[in-house]
Parts: sequence; C-alpha cells; structure tokens
Amino acid sequence: MKVLITGATGLVGNELIKILLQNGISVNYLTTSRGKIANENNYKGFFWNPSVGEINEEAFTNVDVIVHLAGATVAKRWTNSYKQEIMNSRIDSTKLLYKTLERINHQVSQIVSASAIGIYPDSLTKVYHETDLEVDNSFLGNVVKQWEEEVNQFKNLDILVAKIRIGLVLSKNGGALQEMVKPIKIGTGAAFGSGEHYQSWIHIQDLAAVFYHIIQYKREGIYNGVSPYPVTNSQLTKAIAKTLGKPLFLPNIPKFVMKLILGDMHQLLFSSQHVSSRKLLDENFQFKYASLDKALHDLLK
Repeated sequence: MKVLITGATGLVGNELIKILLQNGISVNYLTTSRGKIANENNYKGFFWNPSVGEINEEAFTNVDVIVHLAGATVAKRWTNSYKQEIMNSRIDSTKLLYKTLERINHQVSQIVSASAIGIYPDSLTKVYHETDLEVDNSFLGNVVKQWEEEVNQFKNLDILVAKIRIGLVLSKNGGALQEMVKPIKIGTGAAFGSGEHYQSWIHIQDLAAVFYHIIQYKREGIYNGVSPYPVTNSQLTKAIAKTLGKPLFLPNIPKFVMKLILGDMHQLLFSSQHVSSRKLLDENFQFKYASLDKALHDLLK
C-alpha cells in the first residue's frame, strides 16, 4: 500500500509517517518547500503550490490513500488577511487534489482528511457526537464547514471520504501543550475565564493511530479525534501544574484580557466543546493514552 500525505511535516504528519513506515506502508508527500523533498525507497517528496495550482502529478503514482493534513495554523494572530489564509490554505489545497485526480489515471480509493471539533457550537452542557449537524456560528465553525464540504466532493470520484475532527493535540514537540507549560513552569500559569469550558484533547500518538485505524479498515464518514475523557480548562491547567510539580496561585485570566492580547484568536482558548469518541471505541479502537494523567506523564516527565 502507498499513502500520499499533505501537511506531512506538521505534528500529526510526522507521527503518522512513523506508524505507516513501521507497518510497511510506503509514503509519498506533497510539500511547498523544495528543500524538504526527500527521495528514498519508501519515502518520497513532491513539490506543490496550491495557491497557484501547481502540483507534481508523479506524487499520485501507485497511491491508494490520500491523507490530507495541509492547512495554515490557527495558532497565530487572526488578522483579516491571515483569516483569509487559514480558509484559502484548506480550500485551495483540497480543490487542487480533486482537480488533479479528476484528470489523471490513478488508483486512489480513499481520502482521510483532517478537520476540527471547532465545527461544534460552544456549549458547557452538550456532549457532541459525529451525528450532530449544528455548526458553530464563528469564523472557525465556518472554515471547518467549508473545508468538509470541499472534501466531500471526492465522493463524486467514487473515493471513500473520511474526516477526522481533531481536538486539542497534546505533544512534546510543539502545539498547545507546550504553550500552556511555559507560564506554569515560571509560576504565572492560570486557567482562562471561569475555567469551566470543556477541552476535548488527544495525545499525538493516539491521533496518528486514529488515522492509521481509518486507513487500515477502510472507514468512511466523520470521526471525532479526541480521547474518551475530556476535561475542563481548569482541570487541564491543574493537571499540567501537578505533573510539573508547580504551584498555581494566580487568579483565572479574564476573557477581556486575552481578547486584548490575541484579538479574535482568543476564541480558541475560551470555546467549550465536550466531544465524544464513542464511535471509535465502538470499533474497538484502543487508546494508549485515554487518561489525561497518563498522557501528561508521558509528554512532560
């Protein structure tokens, strides 16, 4: 089997590539950086530039599955121009993959795309499942909705479509956890707002394993890429401090303060989505790091 990955050099891509290669699956990947093109027996890079519609069609040779992870990070200040980049990077790249497959001979039978739990409306009480159809009335909600609609087009090419709605990814190599660790380490850590909003998280290794599970068993449809035990922001902050052996003595950080500092991007820190992974559990998917304590111990010790 051969898998083509977009966004391969990001957190999730790096972890997924390890699993695929360990299981004898060859990897092709598309990159916008010519300096990141490798050429090994089972690991080959190809250039693309979705913003101008450029792609090396050789990337699709003998590919069975596409894993689509490409998209500009949302963890950067949301100016109007950057909001456009967040949207365009997802839509343009998806359209380019589709148009390419439409015109070439290929054997792709499945696309597995990243998505985000930001599509679910902000709620302190509701538990969200893959069958919930409401979309959050926010910039991120709109981005995810349009992204998923674009990915759904691949069904027109008789390709199985799977979308993984990813929660807060915990990793030792960057991402949200490392940003939360910094202030706690120097004694300035605190929960945000009331601290009661839910954060549905997942360990990076488990997330990569979710992608592999969906490839391995040829699944389609929506999957929530979150651990079985979401926590509140307050619980997460306290658990990080406890793992690091650091005290928390500052009051919670008010929402208006973070809005002043981050602008619209502050929504990432205050939005509440209690998301269920029951669908994965029902398919006998085994989480290696189901509990937050176990995940933090692995990543921070």
